[in-house]
Amino acid sequence: MATKKLLTSDKYLTDKKQDIIHLAEYLVNDCFNEASVLAVNATGKRYSISRAGMNVSDDSLLCTRGFVIRVTDGEKWAEHSCNSINPEDYSKISSSLKELIKKRGKSTACEKHSVAEEKDAAHYTEYEIHPEEMGDESILAWIEKVRSKTLACDDKLMDCSVFCSYANTAKFFVKKTPDKLVQKEQSLLWMTGGISVMASRGDEIKDYYKGYSNLGGAEVLKEMENDCESIAKSVVALLDSCQIEPGEYECICAPDVTGLIVHEAFGHGVEMDMFVKNRALAEEYIDKYVASPLVTMHDGATAAKQTATFYFDDEGVDGQDTIIIEKGVLKRGISDLRSAYQTKTEPTGNGRRESYKRKAYTRMTNTFFEAGKDKPEDMIASIKYGFLLENASSGMEDPKNWGIQCMVNVAKEIKDGKLTGKIFSPIVLTGYVPDLLKSITMISDEVVLSGGGYCGKGYKEWVKVSDGGPYIKARIRLG
Repeated sequence: MATKKLLTSDKYLTDKKQDIIHLAEYLVNDCFNEASVLAVNATGKRYSISRAGMNVSDDSLLCTRGFVIRVTDGEKWAEHSCNSINPEDYSKISSSLKELIKKRGKSTACEKHSVAEEKDAAHYTEYEIHPEEMGDESILAWIEKVRSKTLACDDKLMDCSVFCSYANTAKFFVKKTPDKLVQKEQSLLWMTGGISVMASRGDEIKDYYKGYSNLGGAEVLKEMENDCESIAKSVVALLDSCQIEPGEYECICAPDVTGLIVHEAFGHGVEMDMFVKNRALAEEYIDKYVASPLVTMHDGATAAKQTATFYFDDEGVDGQDTIIIEKGVLKRGISDLRSAYQTKTEPTGNGRRESYKRKAYTRMTNTFFEAGKDKPEDMIASIKYGFLLENASSGMEDPKNWGIQCMVNVAKEIKDGKLTGKIFSPIVLTGYVPDLLKSITMISDEVVLSGGGYCGKGYKEWVKVSDGGPYIKARIRLG
């Protein structure tokens, strides 16, 4: 086993700590009841190789450095963001915040919320190989090797695209009241990758994609290299795939498909700012059965170790492990400070910003179904006729009406409890969320999460998320 290392404090934020603390103290001494400062310093790069060539670039979504200052006068709140903080700026920042408070008027509720006693804390990611230490040339050489190795597996492969990216994100948070100062810091490192292949036979062209992710470093590249042969076989097998006859079938969902269902079915639908806007049906089903008693669902920044892991959110609330569905019963949603205040609930540490320039919204983190007690082979053996669904690609949901539509690339036929070798593709998975989840009769004993993608709030406000779960057996409409 490789030796694990631990990230250290970010030098830039360490150098700015005293300025940040003094600003918070200045604002409280000036006139505000409470002041907090979130400081962010993040770096990240993306690497790719395909028939079109190699590319390495800074990731504009990941690379950011700036500050968010939030204050309250006890009745109203205001925020100010900037990309630098110096002692000579304190007065100007305070004046700007006073003006914002004044403009908000008397009707604006303050988002101050009582939370569990806050304490100083520091958290750092473990990793084996830091991509910055590995260097651009070595990373490009590695993904070129993955591409070449994959293409060599079969002459039906037209192209293979390989990419990877990483983010090293450091945050320092200070909260000051007249009688207390709280400091929190975290340095997080994750890395993702993906292999996309295309195969052809005559006029038939098929594609296949597999993603990779970890809370850690470039060790994810080893995992990618180990999968070259299986990915080539998977895309070539799709050349013999058939179209499925639409209907409702008994299905086994692989963890990636389970994750897509979890994300789309009860992801945005339990973000409690959607409750406030009356855009989520879930609000009406708190403490009611919405799934099989076998189903327990989690969301939380500390619920798993993946790309959406963090230890405090962008409002300074500690990351948590929130149980959303417990044995089939919808228990609660997830929230930022504002939606928690408006719904009179405790905040869950899901206040996230795309960057320091953007406001915080309620956002998912690590979202997944809990493990059960079954074995995947026993689940397959239990099916008279149905499908094993693998290789999820995309999804859509309607939190107002609880509809779901997911695209899945592979449906492997099961007949009399055995895989026949016949494959159907592509597959559209649809249904009414409670019907689908209540039909779950078996859940496997191992949970797998992946975090290669981003999630938007509608069409914007992108943040890193992960999702997954065990294998599940359910009745699902396919087309």
